[in-house]
Amino acid sequence: MNEIKRIYRDKPNPRPNRARQLITNFNFVVGLTLLSVTIFIAVLAPLLATDDVNKADPRASFMPPSANHWMGTDKLGRDIWSRFVFGGRVSLVIGLSAMVIGMCAGTVMGIFAGFYGGWIDSAISWITEVLMAFPGILLALTIMAILGPGVNNVILAVGIGTIPQFMRMARSAVLKTREMDFIDAARTIGCSDARILFRHILPNIIQSVIVLATLGIGSAILEGSSLSYLGLGAQPLTPEWGSMINAGRTFLQNAWWVSVFPGLGVFLAILSINMLGEGLSQVFDPVNQ
Repeated sequence: MNEIKRIYRDKPNPRPNRARQLITNFNFVVGLTLLSVTIFIAVLAPLLATDDVNKADPRASFMPPSANHWMGTDKLGRDIWSRFVFGGRVSLVIGLSAMVIGMCAGTVMGIFAGFYGGWIDSAISWITEVLMAFPGILLALTIMAILGPGVNNVILAVGIGTIPQFMRMARSAVLKTREMDFIDAARTIGCSDARILFRHILPNIIQSVIVLATLGIGSAILEGSSLSYLGLGAQPLTPEWGSMINAGRTFLQNAWWVSVFPGLGVFLAILSINMLGEGLSQVFDPVNQ
């Protein structure tokens, strides 16, 4: 009996401590810290802003960063810091909302395609291939040309562009999972298809979905900012990092701060999310185990 206890005690734990791996992962810790600061600034924008975002003062146009205007002012004399913190809200909402749309739609499509196969798989795969035939930004531009400019339309356009990656990942995972013994056992005891899909299969692929979504949020923010830069996203009077970069592009030599600070916001947001996603991938991806 003692020998059995000793063998059991010395047996390696098949379930690694994920929490410990995360808090010791450099990419995850740095990414989470930077992202937390970015979200903190966006959430507390009304408290952190030092001026009205649309308060124009032509006499104070193109003032460099100073104690009164931490990030300077733009062509109309508006305080860039105030517009920066509110612009972060819009950019983050675009990225997160678009990724939620793509994640939910693509995962559901992939689950049904992989589970049922046949004509359902063929139809969904055909739709995915059509979407993948367009580069992400070109697909978003095409959708925006149909829907028109606006933040909500940007979210929808970017979200549709992210569907294929989730669909392919979910389909591939389901094709492997549906052949496992516990799925056959669930069918044997009379579980419905819906219960098998969302009670047994989805929990087994959710980690991969979350990792992919985290890695994709940065790209969604970049695409959303790019569309706003082109004038298709946030419209005038609505602060957004992409549109702020565009507003200062013709004044880079004399008033670099108009575009540099919003551009730095986009860079740090994407960097933090990519590092966070890379950390999650290193911990949860079986290939890295």
